[in-house]
Amino acid sequence: MSSSYTIEIESAVPAPRLFKAAILDWHNLTPKIASDKIVSAAPVEGDGNVGSIRQFNFAPGLPFSFVKERLDFLDVEKCEAKSSLVEGGGIGVHIESASTHIKVEPKAGGSVVKVTGTSKPLPGVDVAGESEKAKAAFTGLIKGCEAYLVANPDAYN
Repeated sequence: MSSSYTIEIESAVPAPRLFKAAILDWHNLTPKIASDKIVSAAPVEGDGNVGSIRQFNFAPGLPFSFVKERLDFLDVEKCEAKSSLVEGGGIGVHIESASTHIKVEPKAGGSVVKVTGTSKPLPGVDVAGESEKAKAAFTGLIKGCEAYLVANPDAYN
């Protein structure tokens, strides 16, 4: 049985700029703004388009050491992307599969980030509470990107 969560995160940053920083260039920006959680990140396959894979390496003490995600869908004009976890992050240990659908929409004075995460736990594995952890982590990353963009008004224009 799959489980899912949905979250909406409001931001003072315009949608195209936030999408570029937080989604398209996440592998470069996140280690700068959340180095206590993500120590490094890099593309491992592809050119950044659909089918590309990025790896994120986490700080010691976090539940897993790395994740690899594949970009399954990308519409830069509509600020929308979908990715799937392909390795690490509990794949084969706690979950069979996981995906995230992100859409950044314009909103007066900024934008709203709409995220839907779906995962399929392995049989017999209890993932209660994982959705709340995922929501908190995603909110923290978006707010970190927002703070970086507000402090650096010429970045990602």
